[in-house]
Amino acid sequence: MVISFSKYHAAGNDFIMIDNRNLSIHLSKNQINYLCHRHFGIGADGLILIQNHKEADFEMIYYNSDGKLGSFCGNGSRAAVLFAKDIGAIASSKVRFVAYDGLHHANLYAQKISILMSDYKNFKVLNSNEYFLDTGSPHHVIFVQDVISYPVYEKGKEIRNFEHYQPNGTNVNFVEELKEGIYVRTYERGVENETLSCGTGVTAAAICFLKKNHLQNGKVSVFTLGGELNVVVTDKNEIYLEGPAQPVFTGFIKL
Repeated sequence: MVISFSKYHAAGNDFIMIDNRNLSIHLSKNQINYLCHRHFGIGADGLILIQNHKEADFEMIYYNSDGKLGSFCGNGSRAAVLFAKDIGAIASSKVRFVAYDGLHHANLYAQKISILMSDYKNFKVLNSNEYFLDTGSPHHVIFVQDVISYPVYEKGKEIRNFEHYQPNGTNVNFVEELKEGIYVRTYERGVENETLSCGTGVTAAAICFLKKNHLQNGKVSVFTLGGELNVVVTDKNEIYLEGPAQPVFTGFIKL
């Protein structure tokens, strides 16, 4: 089987994009893991299938690089909107798509894509500097000093495997407060490593930043290793994730 694919990234979070509107592609967990492998495959943090949907412009089926379903991907959804536009699946700058956690709305601008996130749930204050919440995917958020020098991989792997987060684990975000916003580094479950950015992670970090500073809403500038994103919480409690996405290359691969 030969598969046509495109590679996209959103703030350094990279994804294999496949047009599956004809439902001809059926991939196993092992095949997805192989395609995402950075040495033996194409290399990506995740894989996304774009499919038709009766009540939306398209449906996004997202897999972590380990081949598992089970979460929403914020950066992946922004890349998926741009890919859907590029393949002609959408014809407007206002987009409706279905993902793991339900229906989402998006706006496609010249330099950025804005996604209306689902309401977060299971918010918990663990201590004065640590929080937990689910923004479509579970996130442990910890505020630290000098995040650039912080041992993200080692500490992230430890927290991800805490017993009370099993059997599925959690993503872990390390956040430093800055004058101009926050800097976030994320250890992602499924990838089992640090990624250059994580959409649901920066959303979780921004929400915790606002709550930590006793703010109900606002725009938070979020800096990551992969670039800058914005999280906007409106006075109607709507949460938007905003940032760029772009194609990297297209190709064919034989399975």
